[in-house]
Amino acid sequence: MVTVVTNSNASLLLQAAAAAAGSQQYPAGALYVVATPIGNLADLSLRAIHVLALADAVACEDTRHSAPLLRHLGLDKPLLAVHEHNERDAAQAVLARLARGERVAYVSDAGTPAVSDPGAVLVAAVQAAGLLAVPIPGASSAVAALSVAGDTRSAGFQFVGFLPTRAAERAAALQHLCAAPSAQVMFEAPHRIEALARDLSAAAPQRRVTLCRELTKQFETVATMPTADLPAWLAADANRLRGEFVLVLHAPEA
Repeated sequence: MVTVVTNSNASLLLQAAAAAAGSQQYPAGALYVVATPIGNLADLSLRAIHVLALADAVACEDTRHSAPLLRHLGLDKPLLAVHEHNERDAAQAVLARLARGERVAYVSDAGTPAVSDPGAVLVAAVQAAGLLAVPIPGASSAVAALSVAGDTRSAGFQFVGFLPTRAAERAAALQHLCAAPSAQVMFEAPHRIEALARDLSAAAPQRRVTLCRELTKQFETVATMPTADLPAWLAADANRLRGEFVLVLHAPEA
């Protein structure tokens, strides 16, 4: 049974996180890149909770999104907005805090920062300043999708993220990806999933694809089929067009 954290037991959770951290050191003046759940709060690691509790400030993709997570943990921290539109400038405010010896955690809205999310520019700025960036691993929708794809032919994978939104550019990108010998992992938004399904079907109708929808959430769906069947499968149920999507295009047959 999953335990739901409330304000009354948040302190117990923080104590458990501190105990689990053991004797490992968390240096001051470092940026901690913290993975957060992709939909299920139970996936937040004790180590991530401990680091968020230790942090002097939390930089986040969207303060409105991350504030409820911190409240859920009973934490009250200064929040710094660091997103794709201000990341280069906002990095300077983070660097100033690190130079004062503060610990700063960075979280994106969901999953692992800098993986089709902001964070890479901030990490590069921290490293360029000779400071430490520490990964606090956890949920990743790309890796979760790969784990249930059952692609027995691929010895590796390429993470694509989001494909181009323009139809011609997306089709050209898919032609290139379909020629690769490895599995391809891509994200897609609900309003473009049907177009991507049609393009995949046209580019490689015999290849297998695993579609993951709403991973770790109540209406999680995982389905594997030939790409030629994907458009009809989506059209068969309007609910299949809702949510967030990760697709794994299986490696070609040898």
